[in-house]
Amino acid sequence: MNKTIGILAHVDAGKTTFAEQILYHTKSIKNRGRVDHKNSFLDSHDIEKERGITVFSDQAVFHYNDSTYYLIDTPGHVDFSSEMERSIKVMDYAILIISGVEGIQGQTELVWELLRKYKVPIFFFINKTDRVGANIEAVVEEIKSNFTRDVCFITDSFKDEEMDLELTEFIAEKDDMLFQKYLEEGYEKDVWLYNMKKMIIENKIFPCLSGSALQDVGIENFLEKLDMLTTTNYYAGEEFSGIVYKIRHDDGGNRLTYIKALTGTLKVKDEIHIGNEENNVYEKINQIRIYNGDKFKNVDGISAGEIFAASGLKNALIGDGVGSLKQKTYNNMVTLLKSKVIFDDSLKVQDVLKYFKILELEDPALNVTWEEENQEIQINVMGTVQLEVLKQLVEDRFNLRINFGPCEIAYKETILQGTAGYGHFEPLRHYAEVHLKLEPGERDSGIVFKSLCHSDNLTIGNQNLVKTHIYEKEHHGILTGSPITDLKITLLTGRDHNKHTSGGDFREATLRALRQGLESTENALLEPYYNFKMEADLDYMGRILSDIQKLNGFFEPMQTINNKVIITGKGPVATFMDYSKEFTAFTKGKGKLSFSFSGYDICHNSEEVINKIGYDKNADINYTSTSIFCSKGEGFLVSGAEAKAYMHCL
Repeated sequence: MNKTIGILAHVDAGKTTFAEQILYHTKSIKNRGRVDHKNSFLDSHDIEKERGITVFSDQAVFHYNDSTYYLIDTPGHVDFSSEMERSIKVMDYAILIISGVEGIQGQTELVWELLRKYKVPIFFFINKTDRVGANIEAVVEEIKSNFTRDVCFITDSFKDEEMDLELTEFIAEKDDMLFQKYLEEGYEKDVWLYNMKKMIIENKIFPCLSGSALQDVGIENFLEKLDMLTTTNYYAGEEFSGIVYKIRHDDGGNRLTYIKALTGTLKVKDEIHIGNEENNVYEKINQIRIYNGDKFKNVDGISAGEIFAASGLKNALIGDGVGSLKQKTYNNMVTLLKSKVIFDDSLKVQDVLKYFKILELEDPALNVTWEEENQEIQINVMGTVQLEVLKQLVEDRFNLRINFGPCEIAYKETILQGTAGYGHFEPLRHYAEVHLKLEPGERDSGIVFKSLCHSDNLTIGNQNLVKTHIYEKEHHGILTGSPITDLKITLLTGRDHNKHTSGGDFREATLRALRQGLESTENALLEPYYNFKMEADLDYMGRILSDIQKLNGFFEPMQTINNKVIITGKGPVATFMDYSKEFTAFTKGKGKLSFSFSGYDICHNSEEVINKIGYDKNADINYTSTSIFCSKGEGFLVSGAEAKAYMHCL
């Protein structure tokens, strides 16, 4: 049985040490490494060894009883959350490590939210129980109050042949039929184990165990219970399908596409379909590698449930389905900050951009762009630690010394009222017309496209071209030139010409229609917001509330427990991003503060930001609402404000 398990935690909760112990006890490694000794098996990159944190999601393979496990060790630092999220998508089960001393921390809450988003079953492990101040009962209560009441603590007395009374009744209460059976017939091992496995898969219960990874306490017990309570059903007899979750390049610069096989089998030299149903791209598998840390072995084939790296695929992107899985996931990972790349004038811009595009292929959340107006390369990041790592990574991999400008907020734009957008592109021997309906979407919904255009007016192929051009890149808003989002875009109608319409015509018409629509309605600037949770002595409540108001945040009704105040709320990233240092200082290190990304909302100081950026929508050479028409063999321009009157489809 193939099982993919992921280990996740807040940074410094002991995640990598826990992974070392698992691998040691399953005889996958001969010696246990340590993060502080810079010799852990999965933190094999120089950057990870030097910083003592996990940056890349690496995998190991181990065997236990009748199962093969693919273990993914994920980053715990918030700056590398997008790397962690990509790995979550291929996990069968997740192990969420929580420090028995610190309890639930900021990143723990983010991990929980992502695991709930993707409905991944969770095993909790309360770590560092050997440390002074560790309190297992208090952490279990934290899990119940912050995450779920359905956590079940599994004691050492839980064996294959029996459960303790408390756990037996906990399981029985989750199912009416099982409860009735329990009252009439009592405990029956096979029935209880079957139902417990089923409830874990369905996210109805969440097992919790404890121990110390550093002292090797509770690890073997956890491994035994994990194997006993997990199951997967992958079928090798079906057509091959899989999902791309990671892209890397080996030391020789060869592109490796990491895939989780979901059904069927795959062999070297097989050809597989890439992307969604609209793509007709097939590529050949040249090599199949099974990675274990930084080492790998070549195999002739794989089957459902395995994770492997394939060479030979040039068009597959992260999120793409391969084989019979026809899907293409557009990048929706959110980064809150942006920065410009600073490099020596002696370097060619094209070379630097090429290297960053390689990094973007591996991490789509970087969203590398070339800003023509300012002649600069810009990237999106989660924080300053990520920039420090990128700086070292670029030097190590590409022998390139670069720097970064200060982190700035990554703003977005949307519209507040529905409108229509019209675009026409008809220079000599070209022709395309596009009519779009633009409506405000739900907050953080991104761009949603659909077509109501009849095929008599525009072929399905050309309708798909319009869709492709909507999704192919981020489009500039008209207030600050920031990316537009939260839009429902509907293709109403359009027109082509049998003789004159050519490849790029619909791209030009689509972009003009989109821009013309934006210019004909009310626009709004959006900024990222944090959800925050603060816990401190009651004496600090007045100071905290005053700070929240000063930082343009707002808060929910407060809780007071044992002379402590708990305050939750929401505030702009721009004002709260540096607040943790101040909070730690005035609470003398005894307060607890956690942030999680809340989403984008109306900017609290829109006018100030718009004036500061000073974007001129009419000077943006890549975007225009001006349509091009043709009369008597010559093209002429019509401004966006007047274009509707000239459209051929009206």
